[in-house]
Amino acid sequence: MAENLKTLHRDIRRCRVCIEQPLRIALPHEPRPVAVLSPTARVAICGQAPGIRVHKSGVPFTDPSGDRLREWMGISSEVFYDAARIAIVPMGFCFPGYDKNGGDLPPRRECRQTWHDRVFAAMPQLELKLVIGGAAFAYHLGRDAAKSVTNTVVDWERYFNGEHLSDGETEQSACRVIPLPHPSWRNNAWLKKNPWFEKDLLPVLRKTIQAMV
Repeated sequence: MAENLKTLHRDIRRCRVCIEQPLRIALPHEPRPVAVLSPTARVAICGQAPGIRVHKSGVPFTDPSGDRLREWMGISSEVFYDAARIAIVPMGFCFPGYDKNGGDLPPRRECRQTWHDRVFAAMPQLELKLVIGGAAFAYHLGRDAAKSVTNTVVDWERYFNGEHLSDGETEQSACRVIPLPHPSWRNNAWLKKNPWFEKDLLPVLRKTIQAMV
């Protein structure tokens, strides 16, 4: 039986696992879990982890990446932040800190291990996941994810049409998926190198999202 979503969300907001029981080095700052769970949303945005701006605001995608993602989806901020319509479940709920080069560290593994199976079991109504980046591909697509982000996104139609699913998939695991690159402006070169993304994938993404929200 799925957990109560309100209770689960409350427990996530109070989570301190990565400080009190870290798998490796503890989180270098106070946790501030950021996620949007919903009993009614048909669409879930499944990304990587909050950046420093989101850590400070406590609101997901309050940064240039969020602006671009909303543009890709073709929706307003009002729709994007309507929890009745869109859930937001990153692979790491807290900003993971910086690596030695000043880039964001990968999502904390504690989140996936502690929360993710429970979260998605508690939202069986989901019909579409926008899966963003390598860590999210590994969880939501499993062994079927390609070895690179590019190869996974190139194969987006197969995931969207459910062709990667086996006959034994459950209803929840059969939720449609659209894999996306990270909407960071650091990916401008990737977008320029892959014009098919804007030409072929984005029109389908926008049409699908607008019909669902």
